[in-house]
Amino acid sequence: ELELEVLRDTRNRTIRALCGQRSAPRSVWELPAGQRRTLLRHLLVSDKYRFLYCYVPKVACSNWKRILKVLEGALESVDAPGKMDHKSDLVFLGDMKPEEISYRLKHYYKFLFVRNPMERLLSAYRNKFGEIKEYQQKYGVEIVRRYRKSGGGSAGDDVSFSEFLQYLLDEDAERMNEHWMPIYNLCQPCAVRYDFIGSYERLRDDANRVLEHIQAPSFVRFPERQAWYKPVTAETLHYYLCNTQRRLIRELLPKYILDFSLFAYPLPNITSESCR
Repeated sequence: ELELEVLRDTRNRTIRALCGQRSAPRSVWELPAGQRRTLLRHLLVSDKYRFLYCYVPKVACSNWKRILKVLEGALESVDAPGKMDHKSDLVFLGDMKPEEISYRLKHYYKFLFVRNPMERLLSAYRNKFGEIKEYQQKYGVEIVRRYRKSGGGSAGDDVSFSEFLQYLLDEDAERMNEHWMPIYNLCQPCAVRYDFIGSYERLRDDANRVLEHIQAPSFVRFPERQAWYKPVTAETLHYYLCNTQRRLIRELLPKYILDFSLFAYPLPNITSESCR
């Protein structure tokens, strides 16, 4: 418990220090239009419980969306079967008028959940290119064509992790797909003063803390992990990182450095000794 409080304190101090710099945006309205649009598209609203939740793909956002739907009466239970519809029955801050946005940013409880950046990237890679045809066709085919000499015939389902990282390295962070866009770009923790930043590593405890704070009904709880879900373990991440060119990881880190530093995650250890 003490260790957890120290980590939270470190994280809060780091955010305050970085966001206190002159160049950092102090409000949503100071952000360039594109960045503001991305942020407001990721802030979900509950007027009934007076909170804003910045959803981050690959950080349990489907389960949080389920909770929102249950709280608003659009879904009977967090365990209701069926595929998650990520748009319907959800209210996005970006759909509101400027004065409505400002009021909610000032008066509502605001939270987000974060995850180790490399773990989140690996989770997105395995899910999108290993299981989802739409992503294989939209991104996979292009990645293989771009980075493989004889990649013309690929269906996009055989993208290597190295090819994916090279693609991220060449992409502009602000134009990335939300599943691999840095958390900083999605949720802008300098422009929005979040009341609570939970983490994927302590998901259940942190989720319960939020539910308690917003005074959710006792029958609303954080859903159990789906049986089909294959989590990224520390061993899996270690295996992928150690079998990827170190140069690639080193060059990619600056793109996600704010996620590492602001949210107090250690940089990946890819030394020869660690990867032996």
